[in-house]
Amino acid sequence: MTVVNPQARRSSRLSAVKQLSAVLAIACALAACQKEEPAPESAAAPATTAAAPAVTADTAVSAKVTAMTADQLREAARKAYAENRLYAPAEDNAVEYYLALRDKAPGDAAVSSALTDLLPMTVIAIEQSVNREDFTEAQRLSALLEKADAQHPALARLKTSITAQQEAAGKRAAQQQLTAEEETKRKADLEAKRVEDQKKQQEEAAKLLAQQNKAAADKAAADKVAADKAAADKAAADERAAEQRAAVARQTAAAPATADASDLRPLSMPPPRYPPEALRAGTSGEVQVEFTVGTDGSVTAARVVRSNPARIFDREAVNAVRKWRFQPVDSPVTTRRTIGFNPQS
Repeated sequence: MTVVNPQARRSSRLSAVKQLSAVLAIACALAACQKEEPAPESAAAPATTAAAPAVTADTAVSAKVTAMTADQLREAARKAYAENRLYAPAEDNAVEYYLALRDKAPGDAAVSSALTDLLPMTVIAIEQSVNREDFTEAQRLSALLEKADAQHPALARLKTSITAQQEAAGKRAAQQQLTAEEETKRKADLEAKRVEDQKKQQEEAAKLLAQQNKAAADKAAADKVAADKAAADKAAADERAAEQRAAVARQTAAAPATADASDLRPLSMPPPRYPPEALRAGTSGEVQVEFTVGTDGSVTAARVVRSNPARIFDREAVNAVRKWRFQPVDSPVTTRRTIGFNPQS
């Protein structure tokens, strides 16, 4: 982006306006001299005129608009936008109202968005003003553009174009030496052309903005439909997951409690008979027995898992376990116990 110095821009525009004013004054003076006292074609009567003040970014918004309150500006901008007065006429257009409102409410996102939409139309209007040599209007619109965005990429090009075309028009005016009547007619034609062009261009711009707004609204609606569908799908998935968890919880609650070895409460555990041969021989040992306790507390099955010495005490250990009794349990429990045999006990 080209950074434009506001002071340099102000000086450039002042110089351009002075040049055009001086040329027009010379042309009028020459025409008057020819009517009163014919003079040689090569002679030119000197003339001077006061230059009009240059329009700058600081003066782009009129004092009348600046004096309005924020609420007045917001309503005026809305109305001008709706009536296609996007950047013209001066002192009664959406761009000026929004610029003044931005000064009073810098953080208003709606104002920034509206100006963003309007600036491309303003650039086109500046180019059209230059093409029809309406430099006063081109400078006014250029000042509005600079106030809205001093770093706008088209600003430097447009200012250069205004200055160049203004100088060229001034030279042509000096060469043609227009009479006062011709100059008045030229200005009237220029004003009529300006009104016609601006009306047409602003109507086209309004249609484009309406299309853009509709496209944005359609996209927002589509995004909302997609978001609603995603939310509905998630809600359905969450509901299914909740139902599954509830079903598992119901199954868990309905399932009977599983008993384990810690639930066994012995009622009767008679010791095993010591085998006579082992007792006479003074043999000791142990047998690990695995057994199952039924729901009524009786031992329903028993087997030897490990014994030392092998087979000496197995039979008596199993017979003793089968006689054990426990308190009833909710479900059968299988466990293991080690039974010791000691002739000294």
